[in-house]
Amino acid sequence: MEVHNVELVMSAVDPKQYPKTGQPEIALVGRSNVGKSSLTNVLINRNSYARTSSQPGKTQTLNFYHVEDKLYFVDVPGYGYAKVSRSEREKWGEMIETYLTARETLRGVVSLVDGRHAPTEGDQTMYTWLSYYEIPTLVVATKMDKIPGAKWNKQLSLVKKTLQIRPEDDLLPFSAQTKAGKDDVWQWIEQHAFGGK
Repeated sequence: MEVHNVELVMSAVDPKQYPKTGQPEIALVGRSNVGKSSLTNVLINRNSYARTSSQPGKTQTLNFYHVEDKLYFVDVPGYGYAKVSRSEREKWGEMIETYLTARETLRGVVSLVDGRHAPTEGDQTMYTWLSYYEIPTLVVATKMDKIPGAKWNKQLSLVKKTLQIRPEDDLLPFSAQTKAGKDDVWQWIEQHAFGGK
């Protein structure tokens, strides 16, 4: 999709605040600093529209980006950041779970992992949870420009094996620096948001 219009329409913590348009939504999940904002900015052709925070764990709301008046990207708070209190983490967990399990317009989840390393325990928990609820998931391995091309297959195999990715889910390499993977990620999003239309 060629993106010209994007608007951050709301930051929500409660279902009553979610958009009422009935348009499809794609959620982006991942641990703090994995590159969610960078991926969002590449997908929407902006340099710094989605806030990249120098303080991990700063996003504490579900941020709804309205893209081309057709669909929403929903930026979900990052997990795995230690400086956030336990009660705060539990509150986020509830908010995220409510959104991911009860939102009828949610068409799929883009789950980001750092492609340079094996997925963390948090990554594994998130993927297992998405699988349990049978939510269509695209796993995106970020920061792949930091790895020599010859090692990509090995790293992707490690991610696939560690997460035990289901046959119906996809895994794609991505780099915000080189924009490698951008078109493939968009293809997945359009297919799930609009049924391939």
